[in-house]
Amino acid sequence: MQTKDIAVIPGDGIGPEITQAVLRVIDAAAAKAKADINWVFVSAGLSALEEGDELIPERTMNEISRCKVALKGPCTTPVGEGFTSVNVRLRKAFNLYAAVRPVRSLPGVETRYKDVDIVIIRENTEGLYSGVENEITPGVVMSMKVASEVACQRISSWAFKFANRRERKKVTMLHKANIMKLTDGLFLRCADEVHKNDYPNLAFESVIIDAGCMKLVQDPTQFDVLLLENLYGDVISDLCAGLVGGLGVVPGANYGDNEAVFEAVHGSAPDIAGQNLANPLALLMSAVMMLNYLAETDGDVSFEKCASLIKTAYDDALIAGETTKDLGGSLGTAEFADVLIARIAALQFKAP
Repeated sequence: MQTKDIAVIPGDGIGPEITQAVLRVIDAAAAKAKADINWVFVSAGLSALEEGDELIPERTMNEISRCKVALKGPCTTPVGEGFTSVNVRLRKAFNLYAAVRPVRSLPGVETRYKDVDIVIIRENTEGLYSGVENEITPGVVMSMKVASEVACQRISSWAFKFANRRERKKVTMLHKANIMKLTDGLFLRCADEVHKNDYPNLAFESVIIDAGCMKLVQDPTQFDVLLLENLYGDVISDLCAGLVGGLGVVPGANYGDNEAVFEAVHGSAPDIAGQNLANPLALLMSAVMMLNYLAETDGDVSFEKCASLIKTAYDDALIAGETTKDLGGSLGTAEFADVLIARIAALQFKAP
């Protein structure tokens, strides 16, 4: 068993404290599962700028490239010209074209919906987020929506492969091809071709996005895997998070062919930073995704065991009402981690 180096970006605001809590929980589970992990700490965002470095320092990029995987806390990008979002820069630098956000009902977290289990798969590199904007004439500006057949085919193949491997039943593409006939039309055609040629065993449907939004809030359980272009995916993934309790209980991952970055999708919340109030669950759930990814890519079952221990611990804690204040409990950030570590220690488990 080799030591696995994992790059860690603690981030800004609440980032460092939730990252510390999450790493403590992972270390406890890793010790029990005999998973050998070495954390490689790097910086990005406002904290990097305050240290006199770039928004994303060269060392950070080099370590992510070397480790092939990173766990990232929320980062703050300064407002104003000259600063591109940390997330956008990482996606472009490592071609992280698949953004994946599982949204599921959690035990002990009461919402108006039950049994929600949706995976949002978002094309992460093109669309209106390509950053192609121009001022045509004073007072008139334009933002260009970019879609390429290569990118549409790639994310469609990724989504259907994911659905098939995870034994999901249906892929739904949300689009606006009735209006944007070339861009969304291209995406829809590519998805349809991948379905017909490679995955006819899966159900596939296309739904105009405004109708899809209505259907989601009427009955989210009718959906399984959602496939969307960049902007739609950004909006719909937040909408779906609201169905199960908000961004504080939803993980996120960005996959490329060679690297992957796992992150909490909520903000850095500087107003509560350093007060032991932040909920580390979203970042911890993202870490579970990371550990399962490592189990697949590195072929090391100890990472899967580690992920299982953590998931069992936080599911049991939620059922018992051992939660942070945002979920109706009384625990602080560090105390929530303490509870999970104690639960992991008490779990009956045979190490690989």
